[in-house]
Amino acid sequence: MNYVVVSGGFDDLRSREVRFLHEASKLGKVRVCLWSDKMIANKTGSPPKFPFSERLYFVQAIRFVEEVIAIDTPWALNQLPQKMLTNVSAWVDDTKGNSPKRLEFCKRSGIEYVIIKESKLHIFPKIFKFLNLRHKGPRVIVTGCYDWLHSGHIRFFEEASSFGKLYVAVGNDENIKTLKGEGHPLFKQDERLYMVSAIRYVHCALLTSGRGWLDAEPEIKRIRPQFYIVNEDGHKPEKRDYCLKNKIRYVVLKRKPKEGLPGRKSTNLRGF
Repeated sequence: MNYVVVSGGFDDLRSREVRFLHEASKLGKVRVCLWSDKMIANKTGSPPKFPFSERLYFVQAIRFVEEVIAIDTPWALNQLPQKMLTNVSAWVDDTKGNSPKRLEFCKRSGIEYVIIKESKLHIFPKIFKFLNLRHKGPRVIVTGCYDWLHSGHIRFFEEASSFGKLYVAVGNDENIKTLKGEGHPLFKQDERLYMVSAIRYVHCALLTSGRGWLDAEPEIKRIRPQFYIVNEDGHKPEKRDYCLKNKIRYVVLKRKPKEGLPGRKSTNLRGF
């Protein structure tokens, strides 16, 4: 399969940007040309919201991305270095990035210029069609709201997946509102489920169907995990007691960002 190229800052990695990468992956293996902090500042007049190292970590964690290459030359906004065109069949863009200059470059380079329609970027298909329990080794479950997916969540998934195949139970809207109050969740359950499912460390993701801090109990009974992993913020005595009663290993991870990255909390990113 040929590569397709996408190019951008990816400084606002929410569902629209992930859906764009998903749609691009249907055309070939996705090679992301990720703009440096300097390039974003030159184009927008402001520094990026998130530093290059954090944007790189996030983009590399998306299961639809095959390769990420750093770009630090201003002229690469509308053309690409020749070395990046090896085995490339198309430059894929969205309607916001649609550029006559990019189209002209693609014509000269003998590749297609493909625009993903905006209407496709606001639909959240199920990535996992069924609960896949057919694999060797231990099963791990984590639970949470994941209202504004960020690099801290990805690091948590990465660490949890080192214990076995990772299943993520995403809190249903009604229960999140009951636990956290009005204004929560910020994003609807289908969108939150989609974002979690897009992370390559996740073996399977599904919505919870219960209530309270153990809203994932029905899903735990289906998955039969050997590990229930939480971070320090997610630790609750009732979760620990439930695991003791059901002979599930309960593991509390320290809340530490990936080395070199800033700490993040969804609450602090609301409206960011």
